[in-house]
Amino acid sequence: MKIGLIIWFSCLLTSTFAQQTITIQFRNTIGNKVLQLGESYENSLGEDLVINRCKYYVSNIHLVDGSGKSVSASNDYYLIDEADSMSKTIVITTSVKQVAVIEFLLGVDSIKNVSGVQAGALDPMNGMFWTWNSGYIMAKIEGVSSVAKVPGNLFSQHVGGFRNGENAARRIRLELSNFKFQISNFIIIEADINKWFESVHNIKIAEHPICHSPGSLAMQIADNYATMFKIVSVN
Repeated sequence: MKIGLIIWFSCLLTSTFAQQTITIQFRNTIGNKVLQLGESYENSLGEDLVINRCKYYVSNIHLVDGSGKSVSASNDYYLIDEADSMSKTIVITTSVKQVAVIEFLLGVDSIKNVSGVQAGALDPMNGMFWTWNSGYIMAKIEGVSSVAKVPGNLFSQHVGGFRNGENAARRIRLELSNFKFQISNFIIIEADINKWFESVHNIKIAEHPICHSPGSLAMQIADNYATMFKIVSVN
């Protein structure tokens, strides 16, 4: 009995001490400039713009170790909001000692889209929910551009949709191969907003100032924002 208890306690200690804390920080940029809400920029398509809102969901975070083993690191949902600096830092606890790959879903999975009223980051009061039929906005950018030929020169691109053929959630996979000899306790992920407009598709504000529903345009923007992310620092 005593031997069994000692073994159990030893395993418990091993399990406890095997955990480590990893901080993931998101940094939004436009090209080589750090995004500042309300500041004037030019996107990679040569269009002037001022971004006043920039939000996107990060969820279903997995870490892959050097052997290729994938471990679920967090089942929570995080709303990255440029207006809230605290929201751009995610802290997770994991048994993975050396991270080789970070994977996450940009957006909200279909189950949560049909699971009724949510709280926390998924609370509709956060302005990231359309209707029970259309579901969550996975990502949004709002601002002003002289090329947006609408009242006030406003552009507003809200990207969502979770049903077959219009699912705007995208799985992101980021490798740490350039940082493989560094301890991965603090990881900075950069999101280049330029790629929202120019990547897989060219999405000109002049042609598409408004996107407020699921469909082909939302899917094209989703293809683009799937390419925004890269790891720029590991400590």
